[in-house]
Amino acid sequence: MQGQDWIERAGELFEAAMFGGDAAALDRSDEVLDSVEAPLAMARGKALHVRFLNDREENAQELVLFERAAELYARLGNTSGEADALFWVGCWHQVVKGDGVAGRPYFERSYRLAKAVGDRRTMSYAIRHLGFTDKDAGRFEQARERLTESVTLRREIGFKPGEAAGLVALAYLAAETGDPAAAFRHLDEAQSVAESCDAKAVSGWIEQARTDIRS
Repeated sequence: MQGQDWIERAGELFEAAMFGGDAAALDRSDEVLDSVEAPLAMARGKALHVRFLNDREENAQELVLFERAAELYARLGNTSGEADALFWVGCWHQVVKGDGVAGRPYFERSYRLAKAVGDRRTMSYAIRHLGFTDKDAGRFEQARERLTESVTLRREIGFKPGEAAGLVALAYLAAETGDPAAAFRHLDEAQSVAESCDAKAVSGWIEQARTDIRS
């Protein structure tokens, strides 16, 4: 529902309930408003997450927004939206709070839900962060499999900035497991992909990775 449409529809349903005595209109109104609030909560939560990545200042409202979005999407029966929101709840635990163990069940559920509806983009995010959890726990082979799956999913759907970012993650893992030659091959491929889609931020990550791996 776009623009003024939801405002007009909500107003009609309010009048139907208030003046027309149509109690069922309230349930229909809830659905209209939930369908607007859920993506708005997601958008605000994601904006807060990028702000955290930029300034490293935690804002607890980020978690509140993602949890609210997950609740609303579940109520609406929007499995893809719920999977996306659950991923971001997990990301808050893992990235903002530094607690990958707490984030893991959210990533696992996000992946299952996304896979059930063929949402490969959300699958790619969830499996990527499960890979980070494995890496932190020293399960390097499982981490490699999951990070590779993430890159493959992103390549399949043409999500080039995400593909480049995934290759950077594989490069760090290769370096950490004693294969710097493979790490630089991943970075060279990542650079080519990033340049093809003008992903300037990812290009910066690639240069930082080259420095980190050389040191």
